[in-house]
Amino acid sequence: MVKVTNAYAGDGSYPTSYYAASRNIIRTPVRLEGRIEADICVVGAGYTGLATAIHLAEKGYRVTVVEGAQVGWGASGRNGGQIVNGLNASLSTIERRFGEGAARFIGGLVQEGGRIIRRLVKAYRIDCDLKPGNIYAAYTAAHMKELEAKQALWRRYGMDDHQLLDREALQNLVDSEAYCGGMLDTTGGHIHPLNLVLGEARAFESLGGVIYEMSPVTRVDHAAVRPTVYTERGEVCARIVVLCGNAYLGDAVPALVSRVMPVSTQMIATAPLGEALAHSLIPSDMCVEDVRYILDYFRLSADKRMIFGGGTVYGGTDPADVAAKLRPNLERVFPRLKGVKIDYAWSGNFALSFTRVPQMGRIGSNTYFAHGYSGHGVTGSHLFGRTLAEAIDGDTSRFDVFEKLPWYPFPGGRMFRAQYSTIGSWWYMFKDAVGL
Repeated sequence: MVKVTNAYAGDGSYPTSYYAASRNIIRTPVRLEGRIEADICVVGAGYTGLATAIHLAEKGYRVTVVEGAQVGWGASGRNGGQIVNGLNASLSTIERRFGEGAARFIGGLVQEGGRIIRRLVKAYRIDCDLKPGNIYAAYTAAHMKELEAKQALWRRYGMDDHQLLDREALQNLVDSEAYCGGMLDTTGGHIHPLNLVLGEARAFESLGGVIYEMSPVTRVDHAAVRPTVYTERGEVCARIVVLCGNAYLGDAVPALVSRVMPVSTQMIATAPLGEALAHSLIPSDMCVEDVRYILDYFRLSADKRMIFGGGTVYGGTDPADVAAKLRPNLERVFPRLKGVKIDYAWSGNFALSFTRVPQMGRIGSNTYFAHGYSGHGVTGSHLFGRTLAEAIDGDTSRFDVFEKLPWYPFPGGRMFRAQYSTIGSWWYMFKDAVGL
């Protein structure tokens, strides 16, 4: 048999990560061979694709999912595992750019993604170490003012789930001297991300859905009445196509190339710390992210490892030594972990949009897409999956609002967008460094 290789995923095997090593479902990939027919063809077996597929299958549609590597191979299977409400762009930014109506609409939705995850976990008995609560950690007084403003703004839009924390209150939840305070979101949480997406794949298949893996899409014909998705060895002809490749769709759909940019973020997992040390570091067992522009995020795994992430590389390339890059940040937050053994280090891409607001739309009349979660994809992808399914089923009320939000290409075009974004990030990194 010919070994399938594609440009973004090698042979399609999962990257070496703690998540891949601890996954609780082992699939036998089935490749797409020949021509098949479907009501709906979803491209991408990550959170967006599978959330869309499940919601459609629950409505009785015949859905086929085509994945270039394995289920959850991309960002869905290697992210921080944090259920963080909201988009990358704050409600204040959305209000300023798009108006109060758009902010009120989005404000009414930003907690829905977490509710969808919890529904799927319960309904389909997905074993993914779901735990409640997430914490925003502040380094400076300026950061605390940002959190105070966020709490007030979310209350104005009807959400009152954030509790401000002074230094002592924060340390009762996260034992680190690095922070001056923070804020708790009781409706957040964290999960094992790869086990979540693998559980969603099993749930979709239990509803009669079909997933073809190791079948990278080479092109999509949107012009026909029934669009066709082409892979190296087969094709799917469907009434509707939904594109959910996000940072890994590549050049298969030229119309989407300029809309988002891949950005790499990095993660490490320590050796197991033991119950006593792990509990002393994060007594709350909640997930944490700080509020800097280039932020750190971390949590405990079910087997009491510290999973710690951070850093960005615009353009989606990987640093030479992930562990060396993140260890200083880990040890600054938790000096007691100085010299701790790092068992796993990995990297992965998310799709960044220029406005930091995810995008949803159509190409022609029968091809839908969603992408650009800009680092907040765990919840946003599930919300967009449900919204796409609603639109395909005939209720376009929420889809239409997102589709009409303006998007802008990155300055500098594809060749220079990474350099432009890097230069822009320096200003925010300077503000973080000096406490502005």
